[in-house]
Amino acid sequence: MRMTVLGACGAWPEPGSACSGYLVEHDGFRLVLDLGYGTMPRLPGPVDAVFVSHGHLDHCADLNPLLRARAFSADPPAPLPVYALPGALDAVLALDRPGMLDDAYVLHEITPGEPLRIGPFAASTRLLPHYVPNAGIRLAAGGRVLAYTGDCGPSPEVVALARDADLLIADATHPGAVPQEDLGLLSGPRDAGRQAREAGVRRLLLAHLWPGTDHSAAIAEAAAEYPGPVGVAVPGLAVTPG
Repeated sequence: MRMTVLGACGAWPEPGSACSGYLVEHDGFRLVLDLGYGTMPRLPGPVDAVFVSHGHLDHCADLNPLLRARAFSADPPAPLPVYALPGALDAVLALDRPGMLDDAYVLHEITPGEPLRIGPFAASTRLLPHYVPNAGIRLAAGGRVLAYTGDCGPSPEVVALARDADLLIADATHPGAVPQEDLGLLSGPRDAGRQAREAGVRRLLLAHLWPGTDHSAAIAEAAAEYPGPVGVAVPGLAVTPG
């Protein structure tokens, strides 16, 4: 299993960067976790499936150009399997005239807690607290496990999702104190570090940092709670879990 960061900015992309998107590859199969603003141009080639954690556009906006490219191709590929919670993609799929993209994808609506098979990946999802329904995902293949939270507040469900994972990509939007209006719905690096420690994960990547965040300060906060390797998800970073 190999994971490459396409982007990880929260809310909007910083110059030269992109919002949330992660390419996970195993045995030649390419799965994308989220497709936020600016991620599609960073894809290295065709993909086999897409999973979207929730319907905020910094996590799914670039699904539209990806599907347009497939729909307008002179030799259209097979419909792309897209996995998401019910209703999560209604807004982004409505950006074009009705029916224009229908042949470009097959939508699989997921039920949190039910097992999934996505190509070579054994997957499971958990509903995590956010402003809108958000599904964290756990992927297992080749004896390795990756967990990704999407956006969420602290929750025992995060620890359950990430239990003994080789890599946890965790929401860490707000270094320092999480603003009152975001309490319980977004996390900070300390939250990510604490939950990574409780879950016993082997490596932690901080994701969805607010634009302009000092990465070294975020790492220091997480490291105060988590004794293992910790870093920030930045475009181009490639990790082989385990």
